[in-house]
Amino acid sequence: MAVTESAVAPVGSESEGARAGHEDERAPARREYEGAPSAHEGILRRQAARESAARTYARALPIVPVRARGLTIEGADGRRYLDCLSGAGTLALGHNHPVVLEAIRKVLDSGAPLHVLDLATPVKDAFTTELFRTLPPGLADRARVQFCGPAGTDAVEAAFKLVRAATGRTGMLAFTGAYHGMTAGALEASGGAGDVRVARLPYPQDYRCPFGIGGERGAELAARWTESVLDDVKSGVPSPAGMILEPVQGEGGVIPAPDTWLRRMREITAARSIPLIADEVQTGVGRTGRFWAVEHSGVVPDVMVLSKAIGGSLPLAVVVYRDDLDVWQPGAHAGTFRGNQLAMAAGTATLAYVRQNGLAERAATLGARMLAHLHRLTEEFACVGDVRGRGLMIGIEMVNPEATRPPGATGPHPPAPSIATAVQRECLRRGLIVELGGRHAGVVRLLPPLTLTDEQADAVLDRLTDAIASVAAAAARGPGAVRHEAAVNPGRAPGG
Repeated sequence: MAVTESAVAPVGSESEGARAGHEDERAPARREYEGAPSAHEGILRRQAARESAARTYARALPIVPVRARGLTIEGADGRRYLDCLSGAGTLALGHNHPVVLEAIRKVLDSGAPLHVLDLATPVKDAFTTELFRTLPPGLADRARVQFCGPAGTDAVEAAFKLVRAATGRTGMLAFTGAYHGMTAGALEASGGAGDVRVARLPYPQDYRCPFGIGGERGAELAARWTESVLDDVKSGVPSPAGMILEPVQGEGGVIPAPDTWLRRMREITAARSIPLIADEVQTGVGRTGRFWAVEHSGVVPDVMVLSKAIGGSLPLAVVVYRDDLDVWQPGAHAGTFRGNQLAMAAGTATLAYVRQNGLAERAATLGARMLAHLHRLTEEFACVGDVRGRGLMIGIEMVNPEATRPPGATGPHPPAPSIATAVQRECLRRGLIVELGGRHAGVVRLLPPLTLTDEQADAVLDRLTDAIASVAAAAARGPGAVRHEAAVNPGRAPGG
């Protein structure tokens, strides 16, 4: 079922079931707000005039959210959107889930302090208990937790500081395509680093394998390269303080690490006493089909950096690590907002709900069904180069099949960021919010909430397929037609 702009209808045309709160997610609806169009346009105009040029999502998604529930956002323009961005993966339960709202209200109504620095509170104790209940057993049995600044990048910085203090070494190992945050140290370990003080290793992938072969052989070569760098005394890479990796690269283009390769990284680092840091900021809390993405491979890291979904939509970040790394002196790492009680309450409710309701398993099942549907698009549309992902972390790489390539060149077609941007724009026209990622912003990304229903998943797939079909038809008419459909987004930046 293809859903187009003409499907937008007044609220008065909704079914009785929709008015009762069971909306048909296949049809975007229009709700009348007093002065809605002018309010919508005025707010966007003032944002552009007042906010930093560094703003990102606002450029590609010119909407003004005024109400949200579950998968759905309602804008000031009266339109309703299906949100497959989910706060860049923050909203595991979608917008304003009842258990999250109830947890926040309970703290507010109790009179409990909202700001306590690092003092112990019943709210923090409940959060830590629930967090430890979900951790991989090999880590939970001997874990420590450091509450740090409220963003994932703060947790990455804290993890680097931790392993450097514990090992007495300074260097770090990271991977091509990585994204770990926007602060200085996290950026150095990310794939787009300019001033590099981190050793960069190849991250295996099938579609654009750095060795040109993909599969198990490509992953094996990546592992051998890592061993060579560490064991060759003339490699120029001294023994590092730690290795950081994402079990699924998100900003890098939704690239799952092969389980065998991840186990090799664990073996390589353990044999050389190098702490292994798993960045689960976006992959954690059931997103990939296991509670933590490292569980797919059975790997137990020495350190995990967590944020996004663990705060239940509110700012919260922690570092969880093996107890023998806990060498910090009192005050060695701190942060004014590390005791956010509302975020801890919301996070406890989210962690418990995901665990008790089997949402990780649900993400695995539903994600596999969505991937199977999307894989068929690679056969139908030449501009769809690859479909990949794990659980409800899905990427569709758009390519330019008409690009001129050197004689004898093989492998995938060049990435097509203009086509990806056009797909994002066409999705928005159809009431679907998606993200872009990948090396050249050529990957359309889906990060729906784990509460996604079968009907909602069908609606998302319908709208996305319809958007791709529209852009593919324009691409067949030539690059100028694609640019006419949607101008290239000038200001997208990663992650959230």
